[in-house]
Amino acid sequence: MAAPAEDQERDADKGSVFENLTGTQKSAILMMLIGEDEASEILRNLSPREVQHLGTAMYSVQGLDQETVNLVLDEFLVIIKAQTSLGMGGSNYIRNIMVKALGEDKSQSVLSRIAPSTSERPIEILDWMDARSIAELISDEHPQIVALVVSYLDAGQGADVLGLLPENVQAEVIRRIATLKTVGPDAIRELEEVMQRKFKANTSLRATQVGGIDAAARIMNFTQQAMEGRIMKDIAKGDKGLMLAIQESMFVFDTLIMSDDKSLQTLLRSIDTELLIMALKGADEPLQEKLFSCMSKRAAANIMDEMEALGPVRLTEVQGAQKEIINVARRLSDEGSIVLAGRGGDDFV
Repeated sequence: MAAPAEDQERDADKGSVFENLTGTQKSAILMMLIGEDEASEILRNLSPREVQHLGTAMYSVQGLDQETVNLVLDEFLVIIKAQTSLGMGGSNYIRNIMVKALGEDKSQSVLSRIAPSTSERPIEILDWMDARSIAELISDEHPQIVALVVSYLDAGQGADVLGLLPENVQAEVIRRIATLKTVGPDAIRELEEVMQRKFKANTSLRATQVGGIDAAARIMNFTQQAMEGRIMKDIAKGDKGLMLAIQESMFVFDTLIMSDDKSLQTLLRSIDTELLIMALKGADEPLQEKLFSCMSKRAAANIMDEMEALGPVRLTEVQGAQKEIINVARRLSDEGSIVLAGRGGDDFV
């Protein structure tokens, strides 16, 4: 008849062991359970001091009985359920960690892509639609609404949508995108009304940074050359300065890194070495390495020596050289001699 009392005493002892475990020791138990690969990945992200404390705790819990381990697992599951609400409104938890990790604006953009049905900015649901569907959706809207929508899209997708719109509104849309800066609550409210009609959703009203010269240039980079020429010509009729500003922002020196080796080799043969040396003085290392890889080792070594011997140079001289090279690249692209990455054109198979 003494057995039940002994069992109760044993349970009390195990409970006492569990209660005396520190948080680090409980973490150590979980580390021992998840497997070597997962445990090593966690340790890789800890500081040396944390690794030392956790490692010491792992040694200290090696002889624990299974029931104590089960108590640790039970507590862990209770904590996880409380924090994540898995299956019961976990979106708040996900949103909170996204905001802490990425900030409000970036997290909202990410959340809109992974959980479009709960996005606070319904316009970002457009990211899940193909270009033709978006064009059909906005084709009957005011050019300002169309410009707002296109400016929100990825540049490549925006160019595709632009190409599907009537030709007589394409230049006007780009002009409006280029002159957009901060969009106030009234404009957002109008856009919200459009989205409510389309998606039955809501969005927060706040000033939003969209559009601008760079946004217009990125979209134009993805248009086909014939379309680009037509749009730029139409914009120039009303505002030549705006057209030139867009044009200058369309192809910058840094974007050459995305071009294929064959096109870069053709470009390098078409420019003076002195011009290239000056341009590379202000280029990022990855772009320098990319261009060096498109020439012989001897030529690359000679240019590197010349760059070092050149010493400090004015930023305006570097920018001028880079602009000249981009002008050559544009001419070669127009002639069909090279393909500039990101610049729209016919598909090849």
